[in-house]
Amino acid sequence: MTQNKTAEIRSRLKHFPTDPGVYIMKNASSQTLYVGKAKNLRNRVRSYFSGRKDPKTTVLVSHVHDIEHIVCQSEYEALLLENSLIKKWQPKYNINLKDGKTYPVIRLTHEAYPRVFRTRRVVQDGSTYFGPYTNVGAIDTYLEIIERMYPLRKCRGEVKDRPHPCLYYHMGRCTAVCAGKTSQDEYLAHVERIRELLSGDQDGIIMDLTEKMHAAGQNLEFESAAQLRDAIQAIESLSVEQQVIDHDPDVRDYVGFAGRSELATFVVFQMRGGRLVGSDMFRTEVFGTDEEDLLQFLLQYYSQVRKPPARLFLPLILDTSQLEAYFRDELDASVVIEHPQGGRDSSVLNMARENAIQDLERRVRERGNIPALEELARVLHLKKLPYRIEGFDIAHISGKHTVASLVSFLNGIPDKGKYRSFNIKTLDGKIDDFEAMREVTARRYSRLKNDGKPMPDLILIDGGLGQVNAVQEILDSLDLGTVAVVGLAKEDEELYFPGNPTPFRLPKGSEPLRVLQHVRDESHRFATGKRARKQTRDLTMTRLESVPGLGPKRLQQLLAAFRNPQELSTYTAEEIAERSGIPVSVAQALLKQL
Repeated sequence: MTQNKTAEIRSRLKHFPTDPGVYIMKNASSQTLYVGKAKNLRNRVRSYFSGRKDPKTTVLVSHVHDIEHIVCQSEYEALLLENSLIKKWQPKYNINLKDGKTYPVIRLTHEAYPRVFRTRRVVQDGSTYFGPYTNVGAIDTYLEIIERMYPLRKCRGEVKDRPHPCLYYHMGRCTAVCAGKTSQDEYLAHVERIRELLSGDQDGIIMDLTEKMHAAGQNLEFESAAQLRDAIQAIESLSVEQQVIDHDPDVRDYVGFAGRSELATFVVFQMRGGRLVGSDMFRTEVFGTDEEDLLQFLLQYYSQVRKPPARLFLPLILDTSQLEAYFRDELDASVVIEHPQGGRDSSVLNMARENAIQDLERRVRERGNIPALEELARVLHLKKLPYRIEGFDIAHISGKHTVASLVSFLNGIPDKGKYRSFNIKTLDGKIDDFEAMREVTARRYSRLKNDGKPMPDLILIDGGLGQVNAVQEILDSLDLGTVAVVGLAKEDEELYFPGNPTPFRLPKGSEPLRVLQHVRDESHRFATGKRARKQTRDLTMTRLESVPGLGPKRLQQLLAAFRNPQELSTYTAEEIAERSGIPVSVAQALLKQL
């Protein structure tokens, strides 16, 4: 969007009404980009063009050429209109769940002689739908049980009188109402049993089948009894094929949500009869506030086919009155919406959220984080995108076991194959992080320069101005002054540039800061782990040197046979002696010392 167009829109916003309504953002080709609702149209739309914006809002606004609005009588009316327009236009920057996986449902048709079958297409003709099912195998099991125990007709259209039944009747897969083999009352009794089975009311069916199984056994109809037994076991397996169990029999859904920049993942856990019977995951892109995005998701997720539960647990505190009214008026469902603060429900909700977070992390790793790097280059005034970032940290304990870590990020995500660690050699037990940073960067970048290998686009130092200046000295001495260097101090998350004592701060939670924090935290983790392993090895070596009979020559033999001396305690004295060539008595003394 040009500055002139931005100024024009801002000028028009002064005349926007303060009533509830829906705003419609369009691009230069008059295509609808985003539809949102507002309690106060003027204030909500103004918020897009005032103050500092996160990257995803910046992306949205950059494409906006015009904004229209529709005034509504109430915020609830605006909610209904927004939902209707989103489903109608499917704007690019609104949540669109239709891109996700479409789960199949079981359809029980609305006919004089109903049929039952699997479908992914919902027709609003009075048919009853069960599902959707994330486990397609469950559908096949249900339909197999129905065909064996409560067979319905397969033919479409009206039932016409036939002189002879079709092949399905002779296979036991149809009741042949068309040939007068079954009355309508008997047929509808089968339909009712199917309805109970698919609704989860399975106790009566199991009792009925059990009685029939015992009767078949008493009549020596063993094959029939075996079929009934298998059907009972299949029904029971469907009801116990769960992962999480508690003791609350009501119907509950838990919605987990995780977002980063424009990426978002929603996870819904469905608890029925005290068990987690299924979960749905949707990957999408979002451009509103967390509250707006969650509300849009719920309006699209629940429908006449996927009915809302009796109790719905959400990860954010919302004004639930409109959502409850929508469920009641549009979906004929009475729903209690809660935001749990502790206890069992909070634990299940956290589990759903953790699943969403893990999926979001996978998505970030899959795509990299180029938008964040573009924003980082802009705010740091870098001459090029920091595709390759190398981060350094120093770790020691009171000057001992001093090590440096080097972590490498490519496209904003860890490139762990390029991680390196360095033992600091020049300090002789002194505590001097500046000198340690000089040593490790001198070793790293003099080698890259001598080998003719590419330099990183950005160097991040875990520390403040002193560490940054120390690194810049080395780069200047190597004639690498064009490589950008920045330090990130932990305490206040302040950025330091070489030669500038005034720190710079990025907005908390911003994507550029997240990238730098990730690099810094990885370098700290890697350095601390290396230091701990070195400390453990040195302690082990001290113990080895104090073992009677284990002199320098035998110690050299031992280390040649066992590269990791910490593993020695997992072997017997005989095994140690055989592999290293030291006497068994010395190996026994060694194990005693360890």
